[in-house]
Amino acid sequence: MSIKEKYVNPFTDFGFKKLFGTELNKDLLIDFLNQVVLPNRHKIAELSYAKNEQIGNTEIDRKAIFDLYCVGTNGERFIVEMQKAKQNYFKDRSIFYSSFPIQEQAKRGDWDFKLSEIYTVGILDFVFTEDSNEKEVRHEVQLKDQNCRVFYDKLTFIYLEMPHFTKTEEELETTYDKWLYVLKHLPYLDNRPKALQEKIFTRLFEAAEIAKFTPDERDSYEASLKYYRDLKNVIDTAIAEGELRGELKGKTEGRMIGLIEGKKKGLIEGKIEGKIEGKIEGKIEIARNAIAENIPMDIIIRLTGLTVEELEKLKNE
Repeated sequence: MSIKEKYVNPFTDFGFKKLFGTELNKDLLIDFLNQVVLPNRHKIAELSYAKNEQIGNTEIDRKAIFDLYCVGTNGERFIVEMQKAKQNYFKDRSIFYSSFPIQEQAKRGDWDFKLSEIYTVGILDFVFTEDSNEKEVRHEVQLKDQNCRVFYDKLTFIYLEMPHFTKTEEELETTYDKWLYVLKHLPYLDNRPKALQEKIFTRLFEAAEIAKFTPDERDSYEASLKYYRDLKNVIDTAIAEGELRGELKGKTEGRMIGLIEGKKKGLIEGKIEGKIEGKIEGKIEIARNAIAENIPMDIIIRLTGLTVEELEKLKNE
């Protein structure tokens, strides 16, 4: 398989973990979390990677495998996932995943149930259907009461809808913008853009350069990239076929509606025309009888609404 791109695709499993899931590149993940996930909160200075496979407390409990799972110095838990395609019950899955960092904080013996903050972060290569008419990129979700007041601020879900991020290089203003831009465009770049000259992005582009991969890393990336492209082609084909079916269905329904509406319109117009013609014929018949009885013309005109010319024609029949 020939790889033409210069930089790794972060939406592949290998690419995402290469950039954010190794001790060597931990500074990239810390900056991403500080700039994108925690822009209005405290910043984290250090974190440690935790086991990304979580097992339930009993044999029958389901397990969860996260893309990345890490813990901040103050005990904050971060689940970070790169989602390539929309799945059924995606939000349910997010809730399910967040339950594991909650459970693992339980302590034996006396425990006051105090929990550290938990952040579930989804970097999405798709948009939520219910949000398809909105263009928001970042969604931050917390538990709220009926008056929309935050009920619990230690459990936060953050979703980044990457297709909605449309800023150009010239429009990048904040580090937040730059992170989203590089995530979306990295595999399509030939060189580091002028807008991304910060030290952290120098590190990112160095880590992302495919030419620097070992042979084993290159093989792993090729397999991961093939899976990503195959999955994307399947999704794109399904969308195209769905749109085609929708178009055909719309045309068929449109024709049927057109035929039905045409018939209705024809019936209505026919009834109207029939009534009009009937009224005219009735007036003409009244005029003929009045002429035969030698009723004055002005009286016939008032009775029928016919013109002098029309009455003259009837006289000459």
